[in-house]
Order: sequence, then structure tokens, then C-alpha cells
Amino acid sequence: MSQVKKNNTVKVHYTGKLTNGQVFDSSLEREPLEVTIGEGKLIPGFENALLDMQVNDKKTVEIAKEEAYGDIQKELFHQVTKDQLPQEIQPEVGMGLASKGPDGTEHQFRVVEVKDDHIIVDGNHPLAGQDLVFELELVEIK
Repeated sequence: MSQVKKNNTVKVHYTGKLTNGQVFDSSLEREPLEVTIGEGKLIPGFENALLDMQVNDKKTVEIAKEEAYGDIQKELFHQVTKDQLPQEIQPEVGMGLASKGPDGTEHQFRVVEVKDDHIIVDGNHPLAGQDLVFELELVEIK
């Protein structure tokens, strides 16, 4: 039987959990994830876990934050005055906001604090700073 190698396109079902068991994503109720190994579209720990798996193999892997979304970066927290927000927005903690840079790229932020005249937003990935657990099942090697 063939094993997953770099440049293979694979289909995989997964369930992603925090180390406390809370599920943050799963493909079980939809089509499996299809990805080409080595393109860098997945976090490194997920991609590395797929290497050498065979079709129908199942395994659970713990991925350290360094191989996932990294540490929380303090420089990605920003203070924004409320007058910089569109008038119709009433910011609340946990709310997602998007901002376009001068080059047209869009950046995603989460509101982490709301004060009278300003808010604090966090541009880190929501899973930054966390070790993750994935249950994997290799469905197909193309």
C-alpha cells in the first residue's frame, strides 16, 4: 500500500480539538479536506502528521503551538479609537472586524476590550498560543 509523501494530494477527515477536549472544527459532517502535501496551506504539524499514513489509517496527534499557529504576538494588539469605526458598528468583546491595508489586503481582528473612547483589537489567529489535538483519518491518496 502506498504511503503519503510530499507532493501527494490527499483527502482526510479530521476533528480539531483544544487540549481540554473542546472541538473547534471537524470535517465529519462534510466532504473530507483535500490538500497537496508541501504546498504550505496547512499548519506544519497537521501536514507532517499526514506523512507516511496509508488509506484508512486513523491516528490522533497533539500539535504543539509552534507547529500550529505559534505564540500570541503582542504587536498584533492594536488600540482603535471609536471614531475610526463605521458609525453603525457597536463593538462588543469577541466581535470580528476586518480592515483593509493600503495595498488592499484584508486583515481580520477580534475585539478583546471595549472602553468609552476606544477598543483593543487582536490580530492573532484565534488558535494562536494553543497546543492542538487532531483526530485524522486518511480517506484517499490521489
